[in-house]
Amino acid sequence: MAGAGGSDVACPEVIALSWQGGRLVQQQEGHPEEHLIHVEDEEIQIEHYPDDWFAFGLFWVLAFIVFLQFFTRYVLNDSLAWTEEIARYLLMVLTFLGSAIVVRKGAHIAVEVFFHFLPPRGARILLAVVEVIQAAFIGLLFYFSLTVTQRMHLQRMTVIDLPMSLVYGPIAFGCLLMLLRALQRLWRNARDGWQTAYASIGSTSNID
Repeated sequence: MAGAGGSDVACPEVIALSWQGGRLVQQQEGHPEEHLIHVEDEEIQIEHYPDDWFAFGLFWVLAFIVFLQFFTRYVLNDSLAWTEEIARYLLMVLTFLGSAIVVRKGAHIAVEVFFHFLPPRGARILLAVVEVIQAAFIGLLFYFSLTVTQRMHLQRMTVIDLPMSLVYGPIAFGCLLMLLRALQRLWRNARDGWQTAYASIGSTSNID
C-alpha cells in the first residue's frame, strides 16, 4: 500500500480467525495470536432458599402436566380437558414466584449504560432512586393483586369447579415475596450507601 510520501507501507495480513476455548483468535502474519473476544462461563452456584425449592418443584409439576396433556392428546387421542387450564395457571404462578427469586438476585432486566457515564456519587444516587421506585411499584402491584384476588373469588374455573381466587392468591403471594425481597435489598444497600450495588454493576448480587 502506498503511503503519503510514495513509500509502501506494509499492512499486517489476517491469516485466519479461529475459535479456541471460548476465545476468538486472530492470527496475523509475523505477529502472535491476538484474542479479539474473551468469553468465560459463569460459575454455577446451587442455592438452597425455600422459594427456589418451591419453584423447582412447581416447575416439574408443570412439566409433568404438560407431558400428560401431550401424551393423552397425541398418543391416546383423548386429551384430558383439565391439563391445559391447570398448566396455564401453574405457569402464571411460576412466573411471579420466579420474579421474586430474580428480585433477590438483582437480575431483572435493567439499562445500566447511564451508570458508566456518571461519577460514583451520582451513580449511587441514581441506584437509590431506582430501587425506591422499584419497591414502590412492586408494592402497588401487590395491592392490586390482592384486589383482583378478592374480586375473582366469585368467578369459577372453566373446567374445574373451583374459584379463580385459588389462582390469583398465589400470584399475590409471589408479589408479596417480591416486595419483601425488594425492601430487603433496599435496606441492605442503604446501610452501606449503595457501595456494594455500585461495585456490582454489570453483574448480579445475591442477598441472604
